[in-house]
Amino acid sequence: MSASEPSSLPHGPLTISAVHLCIDMQQMFAEQTAWHVPWMKRVVPTILQIARAFPARTVFTRFIPPMRAEEARGVWQQYYRRWDQFTGERLPSHLLELLPELLELVPPAQVVDKHFYSPFAEPQLHRILQDRGIDSLVISGGETDVCALAAVLDAVDLGYRVVLASDALCSVSDESHNNLLQLFSNRFQQQIEVASSRVILEAWS
Repeated sequence: MSASEPSSLPHGPLTISAVHLCIDMQQMFAEQTAWHVPWMKRVVPTILQIARAFPARTVFTRFIPPMRAEEARGVWQQYYRRWDQFTGERLPSHLLELLPELLELVPPAQVVDKHFYSPFAEPQLHRILQDRGIDSLVISGGETDVCALAAVLDAVDLGYRVVLASDALCSVSDESHNNLLQLFSNRFQQQIEVASSRVILEAWS
């Protein structure tokens, strides 16, 4: 444990009302594509440690692009014209899948597909969590400054307690990753807790 790392979660332990929400750990980000996240695989062992501790309380999301750019809404059409190799008609379907070591946990872990940065843009995720009585989220995955960021802010707006697993998040930008973790720690202290997986697992009964 580093000198700056807290020894416990600031707002107390986690309980059965918590879920591990793992964002977009998919083959298209792990393999050598234009969306490759170079150090994604470095955080896989840590994500696995959390998911294996609570497989039935883990929800994996998958980012699913439209079949073609014209099917997207608004400025997403412009986005997918730029990244047309990731539309459904061109992207090999296996690249949409979770990494194999994570897929092995499904079930009991769940998978929720999404078509936008935030998984909460898909109403079924919030409904699933509410039906299970979930009020706290441990968030891992990637990218820290894109889809994970969108998930965190939407979760806060919906009233969830958010705990970020600092060593289980990844990005293509070390600078953005580090700056965001610092921002969350300093500006959102009442709603977002940033801690290592060790601290999180010790606090989760």
